[in-house]
Order: sequence, then C-alpha cells, then structure tokens
Amino acid sequence: MRMTDAERIPVIIGGGEVNDRPEDPDAGLDSLGLMVAALREAEKDCRTGPLLAEIDSLAIVDQISFRALGNLCAPLAAAIGADPKVKYQSDAPHGDTPIRLLNEAANRIGAGEIRLAAIVGGEALRTAAGRAAKRAAGEDKSYNAVRKVATRQEPNYAQSHGLIAPVDVYPLYENAGRAAYGQSLAEAQAESAAIWSAMSEVAAQNPAAWIRDPVTAQAMLSPANGNRPIAFPYSKLMVANASVNQGAAFIVTSLAEARRRKVREDRIIYVGMGAAAKEAGSILKRDRYDRSVSMDMAIQRTMALNEVTVDELDFVELYSCFPCVPKMARRTLGWGLDFPLSVVGGLTFGGGPIANYMSHAVVRMMHRLRDYGLHGFLFANGGFATDNHCIILSNMPIEAAHFPQDFDYQGEADRVRGPVPPLDEGYVGPAVIETYTVFYGRDGQPRDGVVVARTPAGARTLAHVDAGDADLIAFLTDGRVEPVGTAGTIGEDSGGRRCWASGGQ
Repeated sequence: MRMTDAERIPVIIGGGEVNDRPEDPDAGLDSLGLMVAALREAEKDCRTGPLLAEIDSLAIVDQISFRALGNLCAPLAAAIGADPKVKYQSDAPHGDTPIRLLNEAANRIGAGEIRLAAIVGGEALRTAAGRAAKRAAGEDKSYNAVRKVATRQEPNYAQSHGLIAPVDVYPLYENAGRAAYGQSLAEAQAESAAIWSAMSEVAAQNPAAWIRDPVTAQAMLSPANGNRPIAFPYSKLMVANASVNQGAAFIVTSLAEARRRKVREDRIIYVGMGAAAKEAGSILKRDRYDRSVSMDMAIQRTMALNEVTVDELDFVELYSCFPCVPKMARRTLGWGLDFPLSVVGGLTFGGGPIANYMSHAVVRMMHRLRDYGLHGFLFANGGFATDNHCIILSNMPIEAAHFPQDFDYQGEADRVRGPVPPLDEGYVGPAVIETYTVFYGRDGQPRDGVVVARTPAGARTLAHVDAGDADLIAFLTDGRVEPVGTAGTIGEDSGGRRCWASGGQ
C-alpha cells in the first residue's frame, strides 16, 4: 500500500557532524557540547533558516564519556532553545541506537504525532581521557571507559576467562566464521585487510572522518607502526577507535513540512522501512558464533519490506566495529568486495565510537544520495554482536514504504534460531573447540586466551589458554591447521584453573 499523504511520509532534510581536536583537553567540548554543535550544523544543512527551536521531538543517543552529565534531554533542549513534547535518551549506548531512533521518528511522523524531529549523539572520549591523564599528575593511568561499561552485564564466568569488552568477544565470531566459510587463516586475514583498507580510502575522501590517511591492505597485516596484536586475529588497525571527539545529528520531518519550508526536492532523502532483531545478552547463550540469525533476519526483512534487491543498492553502510561484523553482513546481503562496505570509513578511521557511529552514517548516506544513486542500505549492530537494526534511505519515494510500522522481528528470528547449548562451567575432560581467541599484552606477546568448547554431551564450556604453552599458542595462531572443530582436553592446573590442552598440536 503506497503512502500518498505527504504529511505522513518521513524524510531527512539535514544533517551535521563535528570533530573537536583541542591540544588542551580542558578546552575540549564534552558530550553535550558536541551534540549542540552537531545540531547547529544539521540546522544549517537544512537551509530553511532557524528550526531547532521548533522541533517537537528530540532523541538522544546515550553516551559514556561524560556519565556524570546524566540524562541530557533537558540541558540539550535548553541549549538549542527548544521545548519538544517528545524527548528521550536511549536506555544504553548500543551501536544500533541511531537507526532505531530514526525508525521511531519515522513512525511518529507516519502516525501524525510529530512534524519535526532531531536525532543526535556525541562522544568526547579523547577529551575525557586527556583530562583524566592530567588529573593523574603524569602517572601512567589508563582510562578505558569502554571496558568499564562492558563489565556491567556479562556473567562472571565469562569475565573470569577474559571475555569482558567487545574487543575480547568479537574474535570468537571471526574465528568461527573463518572455519565456516572454509577459509584459511591467510585468506580470512586478506579479506579483513581488503575491507579495512577500502574503508580507509573512503575515510580519506570523507571530510568528517577522524583519520583521513589511507592504509594499504599489506600495512593492515603488518605489525609495523604500532599495529600490535590485540586479540587473535585482530591487530590495532582492525578494531574500533574510541579515542575521538565527535558528534552527529540529523533532522527528520514529513514531506509536506519539508515542502512548506521550501527544502529543495534534490536535497530531500526519503526514509524507508526498517527491521530489528537481537541475540541473547549473554554471549554464552547464543546458538552459534559463525553467523547471527538475528542479523540475517534484520537484513533480509529490511530488503523485503522495501521491495529492493541488492542490485538496486548504490551504497551500503555495514557496521564495522570489527571485521567479522561486515563479513557476516555482506554475505547475508549478497554484497561483494568490488564496492566499499561503508560511506563513512568505518569505526577505525571514520570514528563515531560507542553508540553514535550510525548517526554519522545517516548523515554521510544523505550526502551521497544527494549527489547520485538511488538507494542506500544501513546496517547497525550493537553490544557484543547483539543488537541489529537496518533501514533503507533513498533520494526518491520508496513505493513499498508505509508508516507507522512494527520493525521488531524478534519473534521470527527466535523461531528459526538453533538450539542453545547448556552451559557446563566446571567440566573437565575431552572436548572440541567451537571457537577461541588469544589475548595480547601491550608488548605484543600473548598473555592468555580462551577456548569455547563443546563437551561430548553437547554442553558449552570455557577453558583458559596458558600463554606459557608455546606449542598451544602456535597451534591456535600460526594457520597451519584450523583449530575450530579439533579435539582436545580440559584439565585443571595446580591452581585449580581449567586449561585447554589441544590434541591437534
């Protein structure tokens, strides 16, 4: 059913981005300041004169860099001179949040509840870290807000085996995926390097990107220039860059309101329908690690809802915190490596860390679609490969799109999900590697690792990898044999710690 009422057709009319690079962190903007600046840039981009004071909906992406600021709805609204009837901040800083907030704004416009919405987020982690270092009076004191936030959810069992922050967890998907795709370690690393190098090229052409220096695929795989290993098989250049100060915002309204405000037709971007689904919050309660049923559902449903085929997509943004995510997404979508997987440049180079990256992606996609092409696909992911939300944007009306819509496809995802294995935390005996990773210290040397294993009874369990076992470390990391699917034994060391001993060494 085609929507014909212009009052209820959601469109984007403007977007703005800001980078803040002060030499003195005390002079830097905090998260609130970044959001105000991004909204002002979005207002300018609308080319309609002042409109922020008129918004009747303000949605904020939660931030972690200045937690003491609390809920920012009231101070942000006051800073832009607005009094919106709808104002809220997301419950948590998850990477899918901007797309969910966009879908919610589109629904409210489609229902006739609002006419002018602003969506905004900002993170000042670089400023926060700099200020913390100054207060430490020169001491070598780390500031890892990402890891601090990550520890609040996962059960102690996983934490005790080093599975705490996203950088610890995503390698489990990378290694399981490589085995499922039938790739060698060299082939999988070459794919990661090709994707990340292409993203660096995109970032180099993006005036709002944080790092605009292209990196070759060869350099992605080299340990030179500080590209130390982080968690196998990822090095520093393959993980999200949180040390940035960035904000992004965009304005959503109805087609009728855009025309009343005399927005040029070639600057109007139409919002398509979205779809969302999630995995279990605990990484140990997932059915598998070589793919995500929830990701598949969100991608496939979004394409079907909008009646768009992959051949009709001109641009995509496949969330890129770590290579395994766009690898999984592109296979589900059917997107090859001949074209970039990002319009921003990815979380390593483009920036936009924690939860607000996809706000930058919406703004960049808006700009690209204004220039040429027809359809852009946005895939967002948050948590530990947990939350998935996709949407399509276009520079022409999407005939199949109608609002409001129910974008929640959790039920469908759960119905096709495989069985979740029970957890056996104290298991000792023979087992098979389901997936694994090795963690590295700042000196580039292995410090320990973890094996996710399956028992003969089909239960899932964890086992430590002893960094002192050189043969085991080599077996897991040198690529001569695929460790996933190989048999070994979980035994207890002298301290009672359950450790993996591979039968395939």
